[in-house]
Amino acid sequence: MLFAGLVMSSCQQASNSGTSNAALPDSPATKTAVLEATPYNSDFAQGHTTWNALSTASDGKVYYVLCTDVIDAAAQMFCFDPQTQKISHLGDLSEICGQKGMKVVAQGKSHVNFVESKGKLYFATHVGYFDIKGGREQLSTSLENGYQPYPGGHVIAYDLKSKTFEDLGKPYNHEGIIDMSMDTTRGLIYGVTWPTGNFFRYDLARKKFDDLGPFTMKGEAGTLGKDYRVLCRAIVVNEDNGDVYISTSDGEIMDLKLGQDILKPMEGVNMKKDYFGQYDVSKTVTMGYNWRQAFWYAPEKVVYGVHANSGYLFRFDPSIPRVEVLDRLTSLPSKLSGMGDLFPLGYLGFELGPDGRTIYYFTGSPIPKSASDTASGRKREGLHLITYDIPTRKYTDNGLVSLVDGESPREVQSIAITKDAVYGLGTFNDHGKTRTDLFSIPNPLKK
Repeated sequence: MLFAGLVMSSCQQASNSGTSNAALPDSPATKTAVLEATPYNSDFAQGHTTWNALSTASDGKVYYVLCTDVIDAAAQMFCFDPQTQKISHLGDLSEICGQKGMKVVAQGKSHVNFVESKGKLYFATHVGYFDIKGGREQLSTSLENGYQPYPGGHVIAYDLKSKTFEDLGKPYNHEGIIDMSMDTTRGLIYGVTWPTGNFFRYDLARKKFDDLGPFTMKGEAGTLGKDYRVLCRAIVVNEDNGDVYISTSDGEIMDLKLGQDILKPMEGVNMKKDYFGQYDVSKTVTMGYNWRQAFWYAPEKVVYGVHANSGYLFRFDPSIPRVEVLDRLTSLPSKLSGMGDLFPLGYLGFELGPDGRTIYYFTGSPIPKSASDTASGRKREGLHLITYDIPTRKYTDNGLVSLVDGESPREVQSIAITKDAVYGLGTFNDHGKTRTDLFSIPNPLKK
């Protein structure tokens, strides 16, 4: 089932704290285009908010995982073919990990993007069913009906040609995998487990995991006010020398040298910038000074990333080392209002486009509540697509992403780009029901 639509010709502001709903002045400067969104139906009613887990591959197809938040239903992997407009179901993550028929907490998520290497897509599984206590997500202890605890996240390989899965194993028991990247040149996979924040490496040649230990206090398993630290969601591999970088909420940039087993904070550089804000990272659930998403940019041998809360784009040159703040990459309504977005942890839909020079970024914009939202007390924000041309440093808000009912897809934390279209995974209304699924918009840079 497909449908397209358009609505809403201008954007307005809403306070991040909910104290103001005044609209921005209706002027040419505040108006943005409307990007008509086409949602697709993967026929998975239990789909829940998905984080990353969306990528294109060399076969021209789009691969994605729809997550769940229930104890007994696993996340599902799908493939969308832009040529035929057909969706194929590829697998159940619990079954892929050998959990079929077992009464254990399901493999409810994949929280990482796919990485392609030598005809295979590599990714990892994560837990989707957890408790929330004191504002913090925790591994669930509220198990009933004979269910056993979450057994742990796995690293998986999917063969694009044979369409088969290979379970490479799990680095830790009872820990999900919240972050993963890969050095495709050297065949090394790096990841971070949740909630403890253990860093691991998997060597494809040796078929062996190496435990590199925690790198930021006790991670999200710690105690607020003491050793609690929100974990970074983006590992970056230096494609030239094999070094690996990850941030901490305290602002450190950790470096793992190729061949070594200890992550160390880089000297003379950090992510603490006045523009990024001020954070008490031990006492509140915040991304702090972490980058939210980042990637290695080979032409300049640097990292480009977006800071979690402020939405500022930065450039990190490890050879100097130095972090340069370039531009606020939030939507035009956010920029003009001066307010933060309604989602305080920032957006993961940040990726380099197929032209090798353009950053694409799905981000929110503050807009007033609709009448139905006012009645229910919910807050809504519009979804905008930002592009940033690296060589010319040109920022463009390409407009509001809008479905046929005039609303934007919500909870969008993923992006994949082809020359013709931009894809995301979001939540939207469909014939009176709410579901999470794949959607696309035309690529505004298509020539």
